[in-house]
Amino acid sequence: MELLSPGLVLSIIISTACGAAFHALRGEGYGKLLWYLLAAWVGFALGQGVAWLANWQFAMMGQVHLVEGVLGSLVLMILVSWTKLK
Repeated sequence: MELLSPGLVLSIIISTACGAAFHALRGEGYGKLLWYLLAAWVGFALGQGVAWLANWQFAMMGQVHLVEGVLGSLVLMILVSWTKLK
């Protein structure tokens, strides 16, 4: 019995890497790291959902829509950085 699907694990790894990289590039304090990680996870899930609903098959790795997920993460992380959450 599998606890987590491979697609979910890959999505979590990629979205976490996006959030950590965005935080490292911005050079802000550790308080923002949690916000960026949350935004990356939610944005990746939203990107996945949009791609699934639109039935897009571009740049997939198994069940994971890589481009759409990363773009969703990026959009939400930019929104979080603009709102200046602490």
